[in-house]
This record gives sequence, structure tokens and C-alpha cells, in this order.
Amino acid sequence: MDYYQGVVYDYLQQVDGAMFIKAECPIQLDEGKIPPKGTSWICDALAVNLREHKAYLCEVSYSNTLHALAKRLEEWSKEWPRLRAAIVRDLSIPKEWDVQPWLFVPAHLREKLDTKLLALANSSSNVGTAAMPTPRVDSLESVAPWNYKPFSLTSGEKKPDA
Repeated sequence: MDYYQGVVYDYLQQVDGAMFIKAECPIQLDEGKIPPKGTSWICDALAVNLREHKAYLCEVSYSNTLHALAKRLEEWSKEWPRLRAAIVRDLSIPKEWDVQPWLFVPAHLREKLDTKLLALANSSSNVGTAAMPTPRVDSLESVAPWNYKPFSLTSGEKKPDA
């Protein structure tokens, strides 16, 4: 775990009392002890919001290229129905709940990330399958402890990036 992941974990736990975090959450498409290459990931965090009945697959990146993050999103997008089934099977998230990626990147990389997300949305990898939802995105700067008040998302207070 790197420093920024810890800051994001603290943010997620502090802004909504109904949010629970599983850090470094393993996800594998198939059951078994040794999943085939390309069918498992360690998600930076699974954030489960009991109030929203929603789970977030949180990823933190401060890489200038965002290459690894884009590759992970592409893999998830190609396998979204199976990934959802694995989350239900292994993590006991109810199948009726929404699941959405939630990305945390430096503010200066937001435009680059938007370009990568647009390319992913325009790719043909989702044809004929349930598409991965558009990721929620927040800047790493906005989750610094001095930029929010505890439980601010539940009080209706506007988020710094909103």
C-alpha cells in the first residue's frame, strides 16, 4: 500500500458513516486457488455503501501515464458480467446492488484520464454484454483531510470536486 491509498481509505471512511472499506480487495473471475493469468486483480479498495446499496471498486493512481489504470479498466470492462458475478459470489455483495469503479487521480491528470475513459467507452469490447458503468472520478487533492468534513456526503454538503 502506498501513502495515497491510505489517504483515500480515510476519506472513504470519514465522509459517510455507511461506507465500509475492504482494502487491497482480491477479485478473481473463477473460483480456485490459482486463477489463470489475466483473470484476477487486487483492487485498491472495495467501498461498500450500505445507504446507497452500492459497491465501488476504488483505484488510486498518481502515475503520469495512467497506463496501468487504463489497462485495468479495459480488462474489467471486457469481463464486467463475470466480474460482477465474482463480486456477488466471493464478497457477498447483493446482485441487485450497483457496482461502479471509483478512481482517484491527481487533478492535473484528469483530462488525460477523461481521454482514456472516452476511448474505453468507444471501444467495441462491450458489444453484446452488460457494460461497465462510467467510473466516478475524484482528485487526490480533494480527499486530503483538510478539504472535507467528516460525514459531508451524508449531510448534503457539496464535495470539493463536485
